[in-house]
Amino acid sequence: MGVAISVRLVTIKKDRDFKKAYSRGKSCVSSCVVLYVNRNFKKGTRIGITASKKIGNAVRRNRARRVIRQAYLSLVNNKSFGNLDFVFVARARTPDVKSYDVKKCIASLFNSMRLG
Repeated sequence: MGVAISVRLVTIKKDRDFKKAYSRGKSCVSSCVVLYVNRNFKKGTRIGITASKKIGNAVRRNRARRVIRQAYLSLVNNKSFGNLDFVFVARARTPDVKSYDVKKCIASLFNSMRLG
């Protein structure tokens, strides 16, 4: 049996922070996820995950957010990126794929943005 490690995520909650990431941040697109990266000041790394109603009903939107969160956590492993905001936007096929597929998409997005 594996031991579950709890990682505390600092999440983006304010609409103005999401809008700032959309307008000023750099974006990159994959088949599963859209990633916006924006610099923040003195807050550390934060993450925001959105899924619009185009994804489907509440069950599908929640699954999309869960899959993205799990993929991000398994990829990052307490790695620090400095003062960056990551905003992940679910795409139409996100609820239908496994978290390891989304993990590959996020890893390729990080590589294309040179985040390591």
